[in-house]
Amino acid sequence: MEGLKIPFLFSSLFSILIISNAVDTITKTQSLTGNNTIVSSGGSFEMGFFRPGNSRNQYLGIWYKKISVKTVVWVANREIPLINSSGVLTIIDPGILVLVNGTGTVIWSVNVTGSTQNPIAHLMDSGNLVVKDANDTSEKFLWQSFDYPCDTQLPGMKLGKNLETGLERHLSSWKSSDDPARGEFKFQCDPQGYPQKILSNGSVDVFRTGPWNDTGFGGTPNVFYTYGLVYTMEEVYYHYELQSDVISRVDVSYDGHVRRWIWVDLTQKWDIYLTAPTDNCDNYKLCGPNGSCNIGSSPACGCLSKFVPQNQAEWGNGDYSNGCVRRTPLDCHKGDGFLKYSRYKMPDTRNSWFDRNMALRECEMECLKNCSCTAYTNLNIGGHGSGCLLWFNELIDMRKLSEDGPDIYIRMASSDLGQAGHNWKPGKWIVVISVILTGTLILALGISLYIWKKKWQPKREGNKKSLMLQHLTFVGRIRHHLGETYYKEAKNEDIELPLFHFSTITKATENFAINNKLGEGGFGPVYKGRLEGGQVIAVKLLSKNSKQGVDEFKNEVICIAKLQHRNLVKLLGYCIQGEERLLIYEYMPNKNLDSFIFGMAFLKPLASFILFHIGATL
Repeated sequence: MEGLKIPFLFSSLFSILIISNAVDTITKTQSLTGNNTIVSSGGSFEMGFFRPGNSRNQYLGIWYKKISVKTVVWVANREIPLINSSGVLTIIDPGILVLVNGTGTVIWSVNVTGSTQNPIAHLMDSGNLVVKDANDTSEKFLWQSFDYPCDTQLPGMKLGKNLETGLERHLSSWKSSDDPARGEFKFQCDPQGYPQKILSNGSVDVFRTGPWNDTGFGGTPNVFYTYGLVYTMEEVYYHYELQSDVISRVDVSYDGHVRRWIWVDLTQKWDIYLTAPTDNCDNYKLCGPNGSCNIGSSPACGCLSKFVPQNQAEWGNGDYSNGCVRRTPLDCHKGDGFLKYSRYKMPDTRNSWFDRNMALRECEMECLKNCSCTAYTNLNIGGHGSGCLLWFNELIDMRKLSEDGPDIYIRMASSDLGQAGHNWKPGKWIVVISVILTGTLILALGISLYIWKKKWQPKREGNKKSLMLQHLTFVGRIRHHLGETYYKEAKNEDIELPLFHFSTITKATENFAINNKLGEGGFGPVYKGRLEGGQVIAVKLLSKNSKQGVDEFKNEVICIAKLQHRNLVKLLGYCIQGEERLLIYEYMPNKNLDSFIFGMAFLKPLASFILFHIGATL
């Protein structure tokens, strides 16, 4: 209907009542014109005509009502302004909202999805302008402005795509501060592959968030707002909701930045809470395929460990566009495996596959089945991780993170597994490791011999018998408690335990509060806690004096897990944070403290036995 003249409508407007500022609705017998406005019922938003910046053009828009700085969040006629004339907004059957200029030409109208005999235009307190039936109290709208956002996302507004109708909701920048027409930059939730948010300039991607991780898009949770993602066969979109009375919005600027604003009552101005891109490493695909950006390094671009530049000459000249390749090419049929890379922004997910229910071990097996699969990770980071996300072909747009992040497991040739990240040949590693082991062994033997002669020689026979008796007694008690059949099965069972995030345990124990402390044994204190799902747990915080390494600790965990029994305290998982080593058990109110310190009432000999053999191995 844009550009058409409808004289009969325009002439009839003189007989329509001019709307009052006190209402939030326009009916068939009312119109909005001049300096009149409508205000949402809660007083949060206002709609009327305005002129942006120094422009002489007039637009129909919606802005915040309660704050002192006029901030426009939506513009109806952003592409066709009212020039040298005032506009009139009204609604006609069967629910068409129209804006006409002084000559009676329709310069903007809505396309409704249905019809009604009693249509109204209603400004909601969320800032959403809707067309609906006056008698319909549900949220079945014929049209809504939230389906056609401009440069601003408000709480509750969906950004994404309806896969059935093709309707795409995204933010698009203004051309300038004086011109709300569609600018160069677009910010969208990309449904291709696994959802992520992308800022583009025309057809060129500028910035990409991380993929959805069950709490947000690669960021950390905050106290102001929460994200939500809907991914169904019908539509894919994300939205955010405010956690308090704070006023906050997201917009994309005409110069190409996505910003989250927070209104500060004390200063009566908007403050930027977050902005992107923030630094050079936020520039999309800066370091090319399989490259990684580290803002703290010079140059910022580098190859992932076990990768080398695709073109060394270009790399030396500062051209990183061709990225990196594996030092050893993959050979799908000769024992490829995976190396874990920690604290990285996850790669571009537009060429990915996912499964929400698959465990991490199943995810690895799924990736190994497909020779094109190059990496995998947990889909969600909540709790101890869940779901499966697979990448195919090159890994694009990674950067090193300063804070903790999810682990990604990248496919490598068998010859590159288990080596440190240096460009050394395998033969050199064999020589180095042999020298180190030989020297360590000689030193250990010398020290042991000295101690034995000075202190333990008189008790040698007694200690040998004591150790053997302890070992036999320990094994006998295990077999007695578990049964011979169960004991044999446990020895051969392959067990994988969940790894809990330290933040999860800290929250569960209220930061290891003293009133949650159950007691303390020789191996460290034990705390009571409660997980988000409501499960009560007991957390054994191992003493740092144990000096266990990560691998040794994991071995102890697996040994304990293999020997669990239905009548004993169950080991739920473990946690490693720096030098901290934690074991997480189910909480049993009637168990004594040793049950949690050692996992089972009779496992004190096991702890000593394992630590002894670890020491002997080293």
